[in-house]
Amino acid sequence: MKNILIYFLLIIATNTFGQELNLPVFTQHLAENDFVISPTYAGIGDNLRIRANGLTQWVGIKDAPDNQSAYVDFRIADRSGIGVSLYNDSNGYTIQTGAKFSFAHHLILDYYSKQYLSLGISFNLNNFRIDIDKFNTTIENPVIDPFITDDRKTSNQNFDVGALYRNHGFFLSVNANNILAKKIEDFRKLEPNLLLNFQVYSGYTFQGPKKSRLEFEPSVFYQMFASDQRSATDLNFKVRKFNRSEDYYWAGISYRFLNDQFMKPLNIGPMAGFKKNIFYFGYAYQVTTNGLSSYNSGTHVITIGFDFLQGISNCPCTQSAVHK
Repeated sequence: MKNILIYFLLIIATNTFGQELNLPVFTQHLAENDFVISPTYAGIGDNLRIRANGLTQWVGIKDAPDNQSAYVDFRIADRSGIGVSLYNDSNGYTIQTGAKFSFAHHLILDYYSKQYLSLGISFNLNNFRIDIDKFNTTIENPVIDPFITDDRKTSNQNFDVGALYRNHGFFLSVNANNILAKKIEDFRKLEPNLLLNFQVYSGYTFQGPKKSRLEFEPSVFYQMFASDQRSATDLNFKVRKFNRSEDYYWAGISYRFLNDQFMKPLNIGPMAGFKKNIFYFGYAYQVTTNGLSSYNSGTHVITIGFDFLQGISNCPCTQSAVHK
């Protein structure tokens, strides 16, 4: 009975946050890597930025979702940026790998009031397959379906587009992801082909008291899937503490909920990290607060990064709001 309950809950969770071409967004972007959220962030900052993430969801449950990803973005000329992201994602017997290639262009709306607009686009390549080597027989199903003779797989291409508005420490990012319908001829015709989802990410970075070398950053992340209108929101808060060498430590907390269940969070947990010279490290933990909480020890996210080739742009539209 316990195993039946576990798999039932896994099915519910998997259907709530579908996998294919919709990779999990937990707190990876809060590890000083907004490029996770949108291509519009490519090239903002003074470095070639590299971030690698390892995400293990629902530790303690067999075949729970697991994700590894790497992100690289850097500025070209004074007003543009490019970036590449690679990922490997598994969820039970399904596996997907792929890449995103991004371009962003940054504009000055008003020089004196520091208003900037960034436009970005990503081309996505995704390979999705079902690993039948892991299929096992059970008492209820003593024979594997004879029609399944090899790994079922398909490849898809898609696009993301986004816009980012910044004014001093305020930022507002709006994105449409997977704007093309998915090919479904290799799978069941009942499978939804609409993968479009919308994301809104906004917040404000402001300085603490003078000489405190503190920065505070409240933010909100909203995601809505067009296929069935399901949506979720993250409420986040971070604080950074800088030293005289411009290295810093940071800590924060994240609260995620379905938008029709504000008082029933899906995940809640702390996060922390530091930047020392060119090296960056971040860790985030989220405890599951739904029916799965009795069977797992939460979700863990580790981020390791490097910032190379520091060079300040002649255009303020590519400068980061984070204190330098």
